[in-house]
Amino acid sequence: MKHLDQKNILVLGLGASGLALARWCVRHGAKVTVADTRSVPPQLEALNTSLPDVTFVHSEMSEALFSSAPFDMVMKSPGLSPASIAGVIDAAEARGIARGNELSLFAHALAELKQDRGYSPQVIGITGTNGKTTVTSLAGQLVQRAGKTVAVAGNIGPTLLDTLTEKLDAALQAQVVAAREAKEAQDAKEAQDIEDQRLAEAAGQKVAALAAAAAAAAASTITPVLADDATAEGQPAQDELTGLTGLTEEPEASASEDLEDEEVNAPVLPVELAEPPPLPSLPALPEVWVLELSSFQLDGVSNFEPTVATVLNITQDHLDWHGTSEAYAQAKGRVYGKGLMLLNRDDALVMSALPKPPPPVKGKQPPPRPYLTFGSDSPTRPGDYGIETVNGMAWLVRAAEADETVKRRRDEEVVLFIQRLMPVDALRIRGRHNATNALAALGLSVAAGCNLAPMLHGLREYRGEPHRVESVAVIRDIEYFDDSKGTNVGATAAALAGLGADRKLVVILGGEGKGQDFGPLAEPVARYARAVILMGRDGPLIRSALGGTSVPLLDAATMEEAVSMATREARTGDAVLMSPACASFDMFDNYEHRAQVFHAAVQALALEEGVTL
Repeated sequence: MKHLDQKNILVLGLGASGLALARWCVRHGAKVTVADTRSVPPQLEALNTSLPDVTFVHSEMSEALFSSAPFDMVMKSPGLSPASIAGVIDAAEARGIARGNELSLFAHALAELKQDRGYSPQVIGITGTNGKTTVTSLAGQLVQRAGKTVAVAGNIGPTLLDTLTEKLDAALQAQVVAAREAKEAQDAKEAQDIEDQRLAEAAGQKVAALAAAAAAAAASTITPVLADDATAEGQPAQDELTGLTGLTEEPEASASEDLEDEEVNAPVLPVELAEPPPLPSLPALPEVWVLELSSFQLDGVSNFEPTVATVLNITQDHLDWHGTSEAYAQAKGRVYGKGLMLLNRDDALVMSALPKPPPPVKGKQPPPRPYLTFGSDSPTRPGDYGIETVNGMAWLVRAAEADETVKRRRDEEVVLFIQRLMPVDALRIRGRHNATNALAALGLSVAAGCNLAPMLHGLREYRGEPHRVESVAVIRDIEYFDDSKGTNVGATAAALAGLGADRKLVVILGGEGKGQDFGPLAEPVARYARAVILMGRDGPLIRSALGGTSVPLLDAATMEEAVSMATREARTGDAVLMSPACASFDMFDNYEHRAQVFHAAVQALALEEGVTL
């Protein structure tokens, strides 16, 4: 990327994204310095090994960093909150130094590739408090099922810039291979042309020689003209001449046969050589990018322009990073750019991002910004997605105009046709919230130019992501679900509503609450839960928030104890849902470790009950 060449760039933070930033900038000719407040950040060894010319600085994030070099750009890693790097960013702004992050560089790279190489892929942007990874993973699989090449990257991993680098290298390698094969084919064609010409010339010379020999032979067999009934004096009779010389009419025939044999055995030369078969098409850069983007990655970015994007939902989260709910929602909203908006009808905060109709211009009303919606109810606009219950069966549906060929006025009511796509029960991912996640993935993929029919087959096969309302086991008609990645109130509320539509739940809550307000859990707990098992550091805060419900609240010291207590509280047909609404680091290494302990506890229970999993 030309704008990085010979630039002096400061990268803030040395996590996975910081390393990807350093790699990208060095690749495109920049001199890079990486700063981190940790003396031994997790990617330091990888940095020293793969990028030995990059300078690492252990430093506070302050204006003092600019004393070491005259930087042209400052790039921040997404894990660093605005407050933690305010000193560096303010100093950069005061000096007129450009600022950015991994997403802004990725967007700049796509714009440059479009200008220089005509590369213009479809780009799908996905963010939201909950469900991002499920929708991103599912959309990537649906696009692939529709027959398009796809790259899935971002918050889901791998990083944006590392993935783009990999794809660019693969495309470059494919071009090198194709060029070599084309050169080899051309060389082979030229060699064949030369050989064909040599054979043609040789055949022509041989035919000419045979013709000359035949002519000479014919000349030597001329018969003398003799008088009738007499021979010339001193000349033998014809029979005597024939007998003496051994010549008959056969020599002329033999010459002809020789010539014919040569013509039959000579190579058949085409008048014009056929064109060589076309080379196989080059493996191109991906036709579609599916990007999971966190609010951290989106914060401050202004040049990201997707084809279609969605904010799945907005609930209270990461306030320690963004400072306010408004700043959090604003960061999420940057995912849309000027692309098509896919909005969640069930979330008022998401719907509030839809711009108001523009004011009239010279008495004419400009068209409103195009958008589509999805939700758990029946759709009411053409192109929207939803869920409709018919004769007791819930269906994923899409609305369309009953007759799109009929012209109508803008204020005229649209007659809708509701297209049933597939029964909700046909999905392998469980819960009503996952049904709306499926609708979101489908809507995004269709908007990116994918055919619907093959994607419906992919939708049926999708099994979901680990630790996201993942069914672990069914023991004595009680199903156990792992939602360890439900680390905030919104995720747990969605899981409760999604699973609780057709059964009662015993839910395991608690951990490190990150300063959240647990009040929004009261309504779904009262509605869907039979009992609540509390554990972890903020268990008492959750108890206080749920005290107004009539649901039993029990305390457990360990995950094993929580599973045992939940099993005793559950009844036949119920489900036990481990969806903590909290981070895990008060009791576990991470949410994966928490899930492993939950799985082990369920497996131990199955062993006690004599149930084979």
